[in-house]
Amino acid sequence: QVQLVESGGGLAQAGGSLRLSCATSRRTLSNYQMAWFRQAPGKEREFVAAISWSGGNTDYVDSVKGRFTISRDNSNNTVYLQMNSLKPEDTAVYYCAAYAGSRWSVRRSQNDYAYWGQGTQVTVSS
Repeated sequence: QVQLVESGGGLAQAGGSLRLSCATSRRTLSNYQMAWFRQAPGKEREFVAAISWSGGNTDYVDSVKGRFTISRDNSNNTVYLQMNSLKPEDTAVYYCAAYAGSRWSVRRSQNDYAYWGQGTQVTVSS
């Protein structure tokens, strides 16, 4: 079982930045592909970004490319989402997710990820 805990959400102004963190109770996140999803009110949960276990591969949804950066520190069992140039449409609950597997593949479906955090709210004001 992998427990994931997100933090770093909050209120930001448009054009501002926030950094989300996802920590795990597991001793290591190595061999887990990690991802961030988000869910805005009244909308389905959507993929935001993913990163391979080594950090060498990443994938982003088009709407955040060039603004968000996913990274990981396996020595601290933490995954990050640096969000810059925030827009009001980025407002959502952000979830961290883990896929148990070391082979990188583009995985954008929430059904691919077995482990989830409880989410952290990000609100961007205009």
